Amino acid sequence: MRIILYTGKGGVGKTSMSAATALRCAELGYRTVVLSTDPAHSLGDSFEMRIGSNLTELAPNLWGQEIDLLSQMDQYWGRVQGYLNAVFSWQGMDGLVAEETAVLPGMEELASLMQITALADSGNYDVIVIDAAPTGSTLQLLSFPDMARWYLEKIFPLQRKTVQIARPIVKRFTDIPIPDDDVFDSIEELVVYLERMSELLSDPTISSMRIVLNPEKMVVKEAQRAYTYLNLYGYAVDAVVCNRVFPQALSDHYFDTWKVAQAENLQLVEECFHPLPLLKVPFFEKEVAGKTMLYHMAETVFGANPVRGGAGDPTQRFYVGKPQDIYKKDDHYVLSIPLPLVARDEVNLHRSVFDELIVRIGNWKRNISLPLGLSKLNIDGARYEEDRLNIYFAIEKNVEIALEELKPSKWRALKARIGGK
Repeated sequence: MRIILYTGKGGVGKTSMSAATALRCAELGYRTVVLSTDPAHSLGDSFEMRIGSNLTELAPNLWGQEIDLLSQMDQYWGRVQGYLNAVFSWQGMDGLVAEETAVLPGMEELASLMQITALADSGNYDVIVIDAAPTGSTLQLLSFPDMARWYLEKIFPLQRKTVQIARPIVKRFTDIPIPDDDVFDSIEELVVYLERMSELLSDPTISSMRIVLNPEKMVVKEAQRAYTYLNLYGYAVDAVVCNRVFPQALSDHYFDTWKVAQAENLQLVEECFHPLPLLKVPFFEKEVAGKTMLYHMAETVFGANPVRGGAGDPTQRFYVGKPQDIYKKDDHYVLSIPLPLVARDEVNLHRSVFDELIVRIGNWKRNISLPLGLSKLNIDGARYEEDRLNIYFAIEKNVEIALEELKPSKWRALKARIGGK
């Protein structure tokens, strides 16, 4: 079972890359489904076929779906939303406002995650390819389990058994809505789904995040920030796709300046994402739309002679390991990057005004985008530990940043409390 998620800035070619990957996987015999989690769906446009909210067969071994957020939200949150709506209305809130307030932040992301989990656990598919929304929305989607657990703990602090005992007594003195067992059943089901989703997406043997970008400085910088935050949340990134690269054979002088700029930006990409493999996609002579061009794109990226489980197979893990890690150790946060076989006196650290950490080793340079929490902290030293350069940031008082990965034990504790177990 493999889950491959493509993310990046809007307009860089995520949808085309997702569609081409899905076609190649289906060609190799994998039962493949490609999902669009972007509210502005364009997956059907890429295939030049109509794709609706239900699974649609696109080719042998290949199905597609553009997730209907409203129907998914009603399926997984409908009963809980109805109860919250009743509570807010009881407190005097206007009915329409109460209905809108009962939708927690990030519920759109929840709808997408529920469908991914359901398809993964169905056993009907070998590969799930996700055409994700632009970077910001994707990060909201991937960080949603942390936020959802917090909301569920705050909104439903009572155990089911406590409510069952108190319900007859409370009803004698007040008409405040009391949650029924089906509300707790819905919450428990939601917690189970989110726990399972967290396990799936954070398991590098199952899921891989791939960043799509164009060789443009602004796009590279946003991709760099996305890469940092994906590492922050504990999601494995195994490749970077650089789309729309001008071929060197292009001889029109009009593009000379563009080719020079792209060459500089490609060097920047190497610096920012090393040691991740860089998959280059040329600027094709035709728009990438329809199966013929999608097959051509897949052949260009993954190779002309596909071999299942080997060369040309998009499901292979292009990079194994953690090229960048962030964790808490005692009274420090540690940014850890691999630097094997390097003498200590060869390494120079520099912090730029753009919240970047620049690591120089001779003529080699690595740009590391710092997350907002780390950018506020002072560097308190750096040292080698097991072939990795660990950079220590001193934690200041009253500065709290959520840098720990979501632990499944937290979900199990929440599930047990809601279930009264």
